[in-house]
Amino acid sequence: MEKFCRNNLYWENLRIMKITWNDLKIDFKHIDQNRLTESWSWLIGTDKKPILMSSIGDLFLADEKGFCFWLNVGEGIFEKVADNIEEFKSKLKDSEQVDEWFLIGLIEKLKESGLELTEKHLYGYKKLPVLGGEYEPENFELTDIEVHFELSGQIHKQIKDLPDGTKVNLTTTE
Repeated sequence: MEKFCRNNLYWENLRIMKITWNDLKIDFKHIDQNRLTESWSWLIGTDKKPILMSSIGDLFLADEKGFCFWLNVGEGIFEKVADNIEEFKSKLKDSEQVDEWFLIGLIEKLKESGLELTEKHLYGYKKLPVLGGEYEPENFELTDIEVHFELSGQIHKQIKDLPDGTKVNLTTTE
């Protein structure tokens, strides 16, 4: 009977799981910020500094003028999202915008599956969406933060000029 009660309590907790801001973002103060952006300099330039990282490995950056940008790592898209930090912070209060940027439902499913973030890891793609990977829990694993940005930046740089639909084979070199 006790085991049955624990199981019921466990399943009840899963159904009412709440997502917090800490589930949606990654603290990256302990990481060299240049390591996060150097493999992406071909797309984002060298004048932008990270200001926020999502738990699925997207990066928000600001330039010297205060403009804010979103680096969507899965798609390899870089776009301006705000004219200044205050406007960016205001957008972070809009639940629809936050859901678009941080994929709250996906994060909830990843947590339910037992994947827990650590200081050095984020939810990384097994297969980048630009290469046909899905925004489904099965396509994510815990990935070292620096490796995530380095490899995804290198991949996107190599495929950026390929026509849509081009078949790509990834190989590793040693």
